[in-house]
Amino acid sequence: MMPAALSRRAQELAEQGAAFVTATVVRAQRPTSVAPGDAALVLGDGTIEGFVGGACAESSVRAYALKAIESGEPVLLRILPFGGEGAAQAGEEVAREDGAVTVENPCLSGGAIEVFLEPILPAPRVLVEGDTPIARALHRIGPELGLEVVGVGGEDFELRPGDLGLVAAGHARDELGALRRGVEAGLPYVGLVASPRRGQGVIGELRGDGLPERLLERIDTPAGLDIGARTPAEIALSILARIVAVRRGVPASAITAVDPVCGMTVAAAAGTPSLRHDGETIYFCGEGCKTAYEAQHDRAAFAD
Repeated sequence: MMPAALSRRAQELAEQGAAFVTATVVRAQRPTSVAPGDAALVLGDGTIEGFVGGACAESSVRAYALKAIESGEPVLLRILPFGGEGAAQAGEEVAREDGAVTVENPCLSGGAIEVFLEPILPAPRVLVEGDTPIARALHRIGPELGLEVVGVGGEDFELRPGDLGLVAAGHARDELGALRRGVEAGLPYVGLVASPRRGQGVIGELRGDGLPERLLERIDTPAGLDIGARTPAEIALSILARIVAVRRGVPASAITAVDPVCGMTVAAAAGTPSLRHDGETIYFCGEGCKTAYEAQHDRAAFAD
């Protein structure tokens, strides 16, 4: 069990939104300087608070704890005496399997230890501009997905490293400043809750204010995936689904496309009206836009 002082420190780090790893010795083979239950915290800068072995063991713990922070996955670290598994170099990995990695350590005095490394990562923040039913639904549903949803107004708000996205859902003038701030800061996701027509109007205003096209192209409008959402909760769900895809590294091109007629963001899926043209699939919000696009081009060049 983690000592009380270390538990308090872990709680303090979590409240600060810091990323860290809890390292707990789960097995120790004599002769070693640690015992099962010994624990430490490994901070994002590699600092170790607590005790999980001597300097050489700490070196391996530090290295793999930082990898755990990066991957977000827990790992069981097995540290063996040097020469036990025939590693080419001291400290080199000698085995890896699901959820566990084995390394050799030349400093161990003959025993072996196993340390469970569990990353504690802050919930990524999603900033929401506005106080509308959709905004409130985002605040309500977001935490269930491991997101911290924070209300903001205008463009005067705090940004932190690791912020995941911003959703302008206020239908007010404040959305312009919020959108500008989000794309200029390089947030992974920036979305605008609006109809296709109003969305293009907002984009036009930002363009008129001098925002570069490369930044305008990063604004997802209408925000979210096209799942036929109608209610505020359904619209919030579609937006959060898009944010989850961004968080997990799914490229937008793999799941959405832009209707070339009305500018609506649609699902790039089998059920979406589409045409093949010049080797590419073009997706539409409905049969109306599909027909309009066909009328503007040579029908013989298309294939359903």
